[in-house]
Amino acid sequence: MSDGTADLAQRYREALLGDVIPFWERHSPDRQCGGYFTCLDRAGNVYDTDKFVWLQARQVWMFSALYNRLEPRPEWLEMATCGAEFLRRHSADDDGNWYFSLTREGRPLVQPYNIFSDCFAAMAFGQYAQAADDDEARAVAERTFRNILRRRDNPKGRYSKRVPGARPMTSLALPMILANLVLELEWLLDAEQVERTVDDCIEQVMVRCLDPGRGLLFEHLAPDGSHLDCLDGRLISPGHSIEAMWFMMDLAERRGDRALADRAVDIVMSTLEFGWDAEHGGLYYFMDADGRPPDHLDWDRKLWWVHLETLVALLKGWRRTGRAECRQWFGRVHDYTWQRFPDPEHGEWFGYLDREGRAFLPLKGGKWKGCFHVPRALWLCADELART
Repeated sequence: MSDGTADLAQRYREALLGDVIPFWERHSPDRQCGGYFTCLDRAGNVYDTDKFVWLQARQVWMFSALYNRLEPRPEWLEMATCGAEFLRRHSADDDGNWYFSLTREGRPLVQPYNIFSDCFAAMAFGQYAQAADDDEARAVAERTFRNILRRRDNPKGRYSKRVPGARPMTSLALPMILANLVLELEWLLDAEQVERTVDDCIEQVMVRCLDPGRGLLFEHLAPDGSHLDCLDGRLISPGHSIEAMWFMMDLAERRGDRALADRAVDIVMSTLEFGWDAEHGGLYYFMDADGRPPDHLDWDRKLWWVHLETLVALLKGWRRTGRAECRQWFGRVHDYTWQRFPDPEHGEWFGYLDREGRAFLPLKGGKWKGCFHVPRALWLCADELART
């Protein structure tokens, strides 16, 4: 990486506005039924019309956030409205729980077992309420956030496959996303509730999920915070851990807490050292904390979001702490990422590489990849670089 900071900022911004966002503007809107197509092949052709609620919500958030925070382009608000109106009509059950997936027309396909549909719906409607000055959207965001807090101790509810009481576990995933969500919705929440949620998220992520000796975040723990000697109990997701740390850095900046920012950078460094593939480069998708065989067959794949969230975390860590290792690691991850994920022929970015760094799924979107991690990271990296 030889570019100066200003040139890098421009490179990220041009990729966002000249490539990635136009790709989704061209190919994803469903002008007939509303919402977005996310199952797009390499060239942007639709290969499945099912609609996954969390990806619909993420795209509403993305275009609303660009409208609110970058530039109030009417076409971005129109894109956000295309998804918000579809979600508002079709995506929640009578109790306000958000389905996982729908048909193209909006009929429910998969029950609301996954609370992350709710999390991204709350994010989407909070941001859309600001963009569209929409009181109903604000009410949806508030109501959904309250529902998430109500469900967080048993997020899957009756849809859980686990036998009640058998090997209870707490997980990193929900407190980490709440750390980001509460800041997204701070403008419409009660101040005391915000502080209480922030305190709890920091405790859950930085104390309960952290093994201080190894500097690693575990995906699952026993309710008392102890490690479980099983596949789930030893699971490390480097991308999750690093993304969680930039959420912590945002909380640290909000509170003026340099010590929290430094601890977050420490964890990023430990995770990079643990999760980086020394032979082929890139970050593994999943790892076993003790080096035993993981049960995820895709454990050694190199995924788009893992590397993009790492770039965001390193730039946030560099600006907030000035630590040289953030800059050094950013150069390393930047080079790996930009050499492999962008598609110069058809635009946007590949999502799935094999261990050696070759794209093995010729798609730009699907059930898990949509208009979110790539544009959000490009936008955030451009912003961090411009402020450094």
